[in-house]
Amino acid sequence: MLKSEKHSQLQIKANATQLSDTDEGGLNLSQVAAALRRRAVLIAGFTGIVAAGAVLKAESDPPVFYGQFEILTKPVTGESKAIASIPETIGAQNISSPESENITTTVKVLQSPRLLAPIVKKLQPKYPDLTYKQLERDLDVLPAQPNVLKVGYTNENEQQVKDVLQALSKSYLDYSLAERQEDINQAIKFVQDTFRKGQIQQNVEKWQDKLRVLRQKNDLVEPAQKAQQVSALIANLTQERIETRVQHEQMTAKYEELKSELAQQPAERAGNSILSENVRYQKILDQIQEADILIKKESARFTSENPTIQTLEEKKKNLLPLLQAEEARVQRDFVSRINELVARDLSLAEKIDRSNEELRKLAIVSRDYDYIQQQIKIATENYGQFIAKQQALEIEKTQKIQPWKLLDEQLTDARKPSALVDSAKRNLLLGGMLGLLLGAGAALVVDKLSNVFYTSKDVKDATYLPLLGTIPLRKELAVSLHDSGHQKPNIAAFFEVFRSLYTNILLLGSDTQIRSLVISSATPGDGKSTVALYLALAAAAMGHRVLLVDANLRCPTLHKRVGVMNIQGLTDVIASDLDWSNVIERSPFEDNLYVLSAGPIPPDPVRLLASQKMQDLMSDLQNSFDFVIYDTPPILGFADANLLAANTNGMILVAGLGKLKRTIFQQALEELQVSGTPVLGFIANKSKEAAPASHTYYQQYYKERMSAERIEVEELQETNSSIIRKVRGK
Repeated sequence: MLKSEKHSQLQIKANATQLSDTDEGGLNLSQVAAALRRRAVLIAGFTGIVAAGAVLKAESDPPVFYGQFEILTKPVTGESKAIASIPETIGAQNISSPESENITTTVKVLQSPRLLAPIVKKLQPKYPDLTYKQLERDLDVLPAQPNVLKVGYTNENEQQVKDVLQALSKSYLDYSLAERQEDINQAIKFVQDTFRKGQIQQNVEKWQDKLRVLRQKNDLVEPAQKAQQVSALIANLTQERIETRVQHEQMTAKYEELKSELAQQPAERAGNSILSENVRYQKILDQIQEADILIKKESARFTSENPTIQTLEEKKKNLLPLLQAEEARVQRDFVSRINELVARDLSLAEKIDRSNEELRKLAIVSRDYDYIQQQIKIATENYGQFIAKQQALEIEKTQKIQPWKLLDEQLTDARKPSALVDSAKRNLLLGGMLGLLLGAGAALVVDKLSNVFYTSKDVKDATYLPLLGTIPLRKELAVSLHDSGHQKPNIAAFFEVFRSLYTNILLLGSDTQIRSLVISSATPGDGKSTVALYLALAAAAMGHRVLLVDANLRCPTLHKRVGVMNIQGLTDVIASDLDWSNVIERSPFEDNLYVLSAGPIPPDPVRLLASQKMQDLMSDLQNSFDFVIYDTPPILGFADANLLAANTNGMILVAGLGKLKRTIFQQALEELQVSGTPVLGFIANKSKEAAPASHTYYQQYYKERMSAERIEVEELQETNSSIIRKVRGK
């Protein structure tokens, strides 16, 4: 049992639901793009028809007249100029708005009833049909360049265009002057109210008082300078503490060494490094040692009762307490010095902690100090700016200069803007866009209704069967090998696809090697016979003994493609007692490929294929050849493929892309599910997708290899010719 057979059966059971869900799930972006490419002609047709209709409509429209003028504006108003540099104001947030927002606001104001309604009222006696809605609809106010607005008006009446443009230019200039005067007055009032309330001056004084209180409270002039002094003090104290700890460790080590020395006998202390530094101790020790020497010297002459020896013993006895007292004094001196170093270390640690705490407080004070200094600077600058703004506004108020200006005093004459040409261009553009959208929609609808598989991914997503290979669309595959002059067609690079396909099929087997299989499809015309033939050629070219059986007893075609006779074939082997070894023929194109043609068409093919003789024959063929391929009729309407697949390792479906309908494929899968036929996977045939990188590389490699071999042959022929000429010359 193959590892994929059970899996394939489970997948087939889910195929019907999967296919229906896919049909209802809509198209993804890649499917939409592919559908639009396939229906490019339909889209182009829709686009052309709608665009042509739009152009014809433009030509039938009555002539339209158009006039325009341009105005130079200022992106910043008088009020914003007055308070642009003054922070902490209510209007400060609105000043930083982008120039595009200011232009957009200006355009909306120029198209508002506030400015257009008086113009309509003024011109209505001359043009009774003129209304605000009509004027707004035919009026265009657009930003042409930075600080430049283009105002255009369109109407069928040439004189009305001139009059409306004149009224608009005057109204817009008057509006700009009125707005400027109003802004200046509001700015002056704002500055005067601010000074009257004394807010700015009070703000300066407030921050100056805070700075004075901060200095008095912390007893400092500059926090940074004070912090630098404290940091230097901490560094000195830290260094002093390190030196103290070093001295403490040295003193402790000497004290331990002293105790070790005191544990020795007095006679052994002569070379001590610690006690030898004590002159008094060393002098007493020398006297004791001198007495010992005399005692030993006199003991050689006198007995212990001799007065001289007793006197020396008494002297030594009196010196020992003095030595012990000196030892005790030295120990107390060491202990005292060690305690002093410990106390000094603790004192330095306390001073360092106090200095660090003071430094942390100074950091907070320094931050507050810097913030207050910054606020004082800002408040002082604001105060100076308010004074300067007040003077500038007073000067500006006395001037009556028009803030906006017409770039061309003469209004553009009302004219036909290439009347039909511009209208036709506009309608052509709009019609083309509309036609493109309608064509794209129609293309998607038509493509959806076609219900056809176009890519291998479509089949894979719809079935979840293993994709064994994708065969590109090649017209030369439809030509029989016999028609090519009994030579293999020049498709070596393409042939690599079938080598890869055969390798994928072999990898499907786990416990049992794949020795035989059935090639079939849902409908005729999917290319199953072509795939079976070239798959057999690929397997034979890889050194395997391959048998290609034409089991399509209803319409046999393989013998024509391979170029063998169909006098006797599969029908004769089953119906008669012919030995199959006498019927099969070796392919003229590949030594390892053998062909068993279909033979005469029987009246009842299903009866022959379902017979026990056919089953025995299939078993013998599988044992005699490395690989057996059966080409069968389509699945729908015929039971031939299902009968043969039951006695092989499984069936491979060939899906003809661009032709196979989803519903037909669904019906074929349902029949396979009912029959329990093991399906190994599917092959996507006639693919128009881009070739994989490996296939492209092989094509390039094959061309280079063939070119190199041709050069080697030519060089060899030239060398042989040269040798022959030399021999003949001799």
